[in-house]
Amino acid sequence: MKTFYWLVKREFWEYKGAFFWAPIVTGIVFLVLNTMGLILGEVFGRRTNWGGFKYNGDMHFQGSMSPEDLHNAGAGLDIMLYAIAGIILCVSAIVVFFYCLGTLCEERRDRSVLFWKSLPLSDTSTVLSKVFSALVLAPGIAVVVGVVVGLVLSVLIGTVASMHGLGVWSLLAEAHPFRVVLNLILLLPLYAIWALPTVGWLMLCSSWARSKPFLWAIALPVGAGVIVSWFGLMGMAGLSSQWFWANVVGRLLGSLIPGGWISHASTLEGLDRNNPAAMVDSLGLVYNYSALASPTLWIGAAAGAAMIAGAIWFRRWRDDS
Repeated sequence: MKTFYWLVKREFWEYKGAFFWAPIVTGIVFLVLNTMGLILGEVFGRRTNWGGFKYNGDMHFQGSMSPEDLHNAGAGLDIMLYAIAGIILCVSAIVVFFYCLGTLCEERRDRSVLFWKSLPLSDTSTVLSKVFSALVLAPGIAVVVGVVVGLVLSVLIGTVASMHGLGVWSLLAEAHPFRVVLNLILLLPLYAIWALPTVGWLMLCSSWARSKPFLWAIALPVGAGVIVSWFGLMGMAGLSSQWFWANVVGRLLGSLIPGGWISHASTLEGLDRNNPAAMVDSLGLVYNYSALASPTLWIGAAAGAAMIAGAIWFRRWRDDS
């Protein structure tokens, strides 16, 4: 375990700009843009009606929010926390995509793999440390940054609301930041399971391709999808070509996008989608983890594990000399 810890730490040191600074810079840019939006709203929002409240020249809302309105406003802040974390996770997913594509290919190209193989480090532990960095380390950092940015923005919004006669604590008290943070952390294992096919495929291409792993990783599944669609090959199995694009091509290339498992979770019948509070309460851990009942998720995870095993084998035997 100590060796594995240092291997993961080596990945963090080597790719600190991608794992650490990319989410932070994204969060700062997001925070600056939203702060500018709040300032512009203050400057240009005078004498404008907003949902029954008159925003007058004295910069106060005329009227009061009902308990239901406050509850929905708090749910809106919860949704904002989820959205900010999701945006930063999407940026992290792009970073991880190219990290997985290049990490095994580059060490062969610059011959650093010879140095690492001279150490008492197995190919299995080395590749698994890279998988851990892609599935756990990078998303974990992105979630932490997203939570911090979301909390700062929530405080800013509450402060602006207090400037117009709305109690900042009344507004923030209706939000559930601790529950959102806990949910985001507990969703990381589900995200790791869902993202296994993409990480496995990209690392397999990185360890197998002698050059240009990006072209191989994109061309092979997309080319297969074009052939399947052109000749209607899935019709023999009673499936449409759309199924192949969604469950093969999409899983190989797009499983790093957070929330992709939602289409395989249980349905939300009878939910009032105009009620933010009901939406937040329904889209919780139970709803998300209901995707574990989908065979598609586990088939993809098994395929991802098999491709990671293939990446380990190619790292052991691939020689570009």
